[in-house]
Amino acid sequence: MRDSIVQALVWVLRLVLPARGHHSKTAPPTPEPVPASPWTRPWTAPSSREVRAIFRDEHTRELPELQRERVYAAEFAALGVDYDYPTMPLGSLVKRERVAA
Repeated sequence: MRDSIVQALVWVLRLVLPARGHHSKTAPPTPEPVPASPWTRPWTAPSSREVRAIFRDEHTRELPELQRERVYAAEFAALGVDYDYPTMPLGSLVKRERVAA
């Protein structure tokens, strides 16, 4: 019997009295994020001096085109940059044949 009286009294007090504590406060407004400028990050690509040194190497210029592209790819890989053979003639290396269905 006492439990039911206490529960009823607690229920009435919750309705009558406002809540107290941190949960009743309104949250402060959040500031709008400022867009990051690309100039605040450090430059991660190779410098123009490094790229020119790769393409102007005298030893590399004397090589056949396919080997030259492979040397370019190896040099760029040493710098941590992907070089995807943009001038390599893949049509002569990859041949597609029709499959009889």
